[in-house]
Amino acid sequence: MRVGFIGDIVGRPGRKMIRRFLPSLRKEEEIDFVVANYENASHGFGLTQKSANELFGAGIDTMTGGNHTWDKKEIGGLLESMPLLRPANYPEGVPGSGVAIYEVCGERLAVVNIMGHFAMPMVDNPFIAAERIVGELEAEGVGNILIDMHAEATSEKRALLMMLRERVSAIMGTHTHVGTDDLVIDRGCAYVTDVGLTGCRDNVIGMDARVPIERFLTGLPGRFEVPNSCKGVLQMIVMEFEEGRASEAYKIKVYSEGEKETALKARVESGL
Repeated sequence: MRVGFIGDIVGRPGRKMIRRFLPSLRKEEEIDFVVANYENASHGFGLTQKSANELFGAGIDTMTGGNHTWDKKEIGGLLESMPLLRPANYPEGVPGSGVAIYEVCGERLAVVNIMGHFAMPMVDNPFIAAERIVGELEAEGVGNILIDMHAEATSEKRALLMMLRERVSAIMGTHTHVGTDDLVIDRGCAYVTDVGLTGCRDNVIGMDARVPIERFLTGLPGRFEVPNSCKGVLQMIVMEFEEGRASEAYKIKVYSEGEKETALKARVESGL
């Protein structure tokens, strides 16, 4: 099966890039299933019903969340009625689920949403939660497992790779909005520390630069806003899974001007 993973979709510019380019990308790259992170999709914070409908209508199959999952009041109902995940390591009793299993090309694909600890809301231990969930999926005979590790610290994402690289198909890092160049297939696990945002590329992590600059100069708070117009980018990792292992992975960037490039091809690591 061929799976596409899109990192943090930021506001209207990000949704516009998805609507404009994802349908053709699915055909060109022969992608069977698309996962994306929704936590910044509506005005930069959270997800609304309207934005969810728009993104699913453009060709996304399921979406994961993060620390901004709860920023829109309607999310509780959406988590119960749409193919949306929230981090699995929130405590018991929180609406929604952090794990879902889908039928893709006659095989089962599990999508898992985990959130890190450093500089993030209070949640249960992400490593213990991931270990438990993967064990449960293995017991069910699910061979294809993709994890969205939504975390600030690169060390947390790398540590999860070291823990689970022989047991899961892919670990995709999200949250920082800045794409990293360390795409790798390590013992059959596709990994990148951060996929990078889909949205404005000519500002500060997809937001208008004015408020971040003022905050850095003065230390005073301000509300981040998504620009109405900007230069956009869509960033996606495309992976081929065979019998639960990643056999191929590469990154695509599409720019609002229409240019498309293969930004990275995964290095295949093996050994100790």
